[in-house]
Amino acid sequence: MKTGVPAPDGALPETLSTAVLPGRPRFLVLGLLAITDGNETVVLQPSKPTSLLAALLLHPGTVVSAGLLQRVVWGNRPPAGGRSALHTCVLRLRRLFAKYGIADRAIEAVPGGYRLEADADTLDLLQFRGLLARASASDDPETALGLARSALGLWKGPLLGNVHSDELHRDHVPRLAEERLFAVERVFDGEIRLGRHREMIAEAREAVHSDPGHEGLSALLIEALYRSGRRAEALAEYRRIQSHLTAELGLEPGPVLRGLQLAVLRGEPPGEQPVLPPGGVPPPPAHAAPGLGRASPPAPGALVLRALVDAGLLEEDPSGRYRVHDLLRLFVQAAGTSLPATATATATTAAAPAPHDPTDVPPSAAG
Repeated sequence: MKTGVPAPDGALPETLSTAVLPGRPRFLVLGLLAITDGNETVVLQPSKPTSLLAALLLHPGTVVSAGLLQRVVWGNRPPAGGRSALHTCVLRLRRLFAKYGIADRAIEAVPGGYRLEADADTLDLLQFRGLLARASASDDPETALGLARSALGLWKGPLLGNVHSDELHRDHVPRLAEERLFAVERVFDGEIRLGRHREMIAEAREAVHSDPGHEGLSALLIEALYRSGRRAEALAEYRRIQSHLTAELGLEPGPVLRGLQLAVLRGEPPGEQPVLPPGGVPPPPAHAAPGLGRASPPAPGALVLRALVDAGLLEEDPSGRYRVHDLLRLFVQAAGTSLPATATATATTAAAPAPHDPTDVPPSAAG
């Protein structure tokens, strides 16, 4: 791997003139911004042309407006004669391309901005997206998992760590990070589908540790733990993500996590399918986690009540009594009906429904 020495503002690294790549050049953005021929890789030093190149590569084949490019390169303080300065920056980038045998016409000036054409052979981002699309479309779990792992393997190091642009790191890099997390989910989902839940636990824990607020990753870890017979650890992970979301965002876990927790509390046996459907998109809300069997023995009433509270159907007042959650009552009223005036719910009922009267469930019922 070759690197250039730090360059003056807006200039090219001095050593790039000797870093000629003999093979077909390829751009790398899933890590440090670099150019490679498959054998040698040159990591670009932070500079204005580097920031400009990153912006074009994050929008392959599309016109990037001159205004956006100026914000990427100079922030909110573009120089006087901004378009002329941008044109100069493009010329410097073309000089850089010449050192690697990249065609001068790779950057195309079009009305309103510039465009850089690329495909899966010349840009790792497009290769990543293509592999992930093939993984989602595959009917064979082993093939899908292999493609997803290949896509994930393209990610190297800190994302665009050598690109000093507030605009990109604020508005564009987070979207790329979400694409990577989607690939991680697809990998874990594939491992569960192939019955490798025990083998993936350590990897899933590491992913959750890196992104502690990601509900999809947490759900997959909970299911892997539960399928491995580690029920207490699965519930502990639910409590962790619930506490994190409440403390950091003031939110409760979404329906998939709540349904998964309810299934674990009931002791329902795992089904054949994991939490995520083949496309990797979380399923619609459900009362129990998709893929977990529902033929289970009755759960203790206290667990049912707690699950209903966690699902947002009931709320507990300071005295320990339970009532229908106000949001549920408003939803029912908006639907043109109303909740019955009275109803009872006991903690010993096998499938205790949500109580309809705000004071019908006494504190003793939950104990």
